[in-house]
Amino acid sequence: MSIPTGTARLAALQIGSRTTTAETLAALMARRDELKAANPDLLVLPEALLGGYPKGADFGVRLGYRTPAGRDAFLRYWEQAIDLDGPEVLALADLAADLGCTMIVGAIVRDGATLYCTALHFDPDGRLAGHRRKLMPTAAERLVWGMGDGSDVRAFDSPVGKIGAVICWENFMPNLRAALYEQGVTIWAAPTVDERPQWEVAMRHIAHEGRCFVVSACQWLGPTQTALGDPITLVDRPADAPIIAGGSVIVSPMGEVLAGPLRGGEGLITAEVDLLDIVRARFDFDAAGHYARPDIFRLDVTRPAR
Repeated sequence: MSIPTGTARLAALQIGSRTTTAETLAALMARRDELKAANPDLLVLPEALLGGYPKGADFGVRLGYRTPAGRDAFLRYWEQAIDLDGPEVLALADLAADLGCTMIVGAIVRDGATLYCTALHFDPDGRLAGHRRKLMPTAAERLVWGMGDGSDVRAFDSPVGKIGAVICWENFMPNLRAALYEQGVTIWAAPTVDERPQWEVAMRHIAHEGRCFVVSACQWLGPTQTALGDPITLVDRPADAPIIAGGSVIVSPMGEVLAGPLRGGEGLITAEVDLLDIVRARFDFDAAGHYARPDIFRLDVTRPAR
């Protein structure tokens, strides 16, 4: 496994989905000049940015019951999802090429009638180099999202190193982390909508455990934001509190916060890093190297697509 050298500019854009995917894409493109001025080598965007994260929606489901209104809500959600060969992907590819950076974008992607929470990986030349489906939708996400499979347990090569794109609570799956560490991940991209203080703790732990840079981009949704055009009611949340409060963060391989956590609104965070800090950090702990103990432990991953 090779370790990248030189410096890199890492960035996370904290931005929220709009009512429609077209509006979200327009809001993203309106930041093109800001993003170009930041000159990132890697840009990470939040989970489900395109297609949306309908926090607070229940799709009319009770155990053993579905409703016509809930089916209509799912149809509206499905209509805002994107296709891998659709115009939204072409627009994102154009943005990546214009910025000249590797870009990780969270999106809801259609496959027939099934939706997948997905991380799209764009090369600096604008090529869609691959994508990862979220392996395990969390709690009620399973109502509207399918599950990924072992073919997605892979990292992506990039000019700034090997990137693992790990979505929200996938980050809490020890075996997934181990499988990606084994592939030599040096930068950990974590699109999310988890706004809790515990998320920063998790990102710092993963950076320190994997001895890799972590770039986490979270959505920010204000208190009047709606999902699928429907009003949202959140339990135990003050009326003036944001629905998703952000918290995007960039962390060093020693678990030190380099930028963020960003609160209070949308925005861009960046950090200029020395990629050889990965080697310095792994001097005394290398999760896939001298600390792996393959004579004792073995992880088997079922990789064929299913």
